[in-house]
Amino acid sequence: MIVVLLGYMGSGKSTVGSLLASKLELEFQDLDNYIENQYNCSVANIYKSKGEIYFRKIEAVAVKELCSKSSDLVLALGGGTPCYSDTMTYLLKQNKVVTVMLKTSILNLTQRLMDEKSGRPLISNLRNDEIPGFIAKHLFERSAFYNKAEISVLTDMLTKHEVVERVISRLPHNNF
Repeated sequence: MIVVLLGYMGSGKSTVGSLLASKLELEFQDLDNYIENQYNCSVANIYKSKGEIYFRKIEAVAVKELCSKSSDLVLALGGGTPCYSDTMTYLLKQNKVVTVMLKTSILNLTQRLMDEKSGRPLISNLRNDEIPGFIAKHLFERSAFYNKAEISVLTDMLTKHEVVERVISRLPHNNF
């Protein structure tokens, strides 16, 4: 089974993904890290030098590569990954893939992202007081894609370990 974690940046996909993979004894792959290794360049630099459209295209290709070459994997997507190309449609059509949305409030996302602003190309040039509105607008725009996930876990008020347990409890157990 391939467990694909999606949700807004700062929702905990990489943190939860790593813990989840360890608990399920599966390989873990963070999509941004995979792309950075493939292109020998940071996501921020790819964004800056080639632009968002180029980056979104290579994201879509990377998702398909990872899903086609693995059958047991936990994959943490970038926040926008399911919203571009046909990525979400592709994931939902794969029998071996289970999509899981980590849903986090605007308040919690804002608090988490304030500390990571410089490493986040989409918000790096925003003032701190602009971040909540930016997140709210993005969540509204992306909700049609995020809400297609087969499993949704509200992460507010849960520790990262509780989020992992909640995800595991909702996975189809016939695959383990």
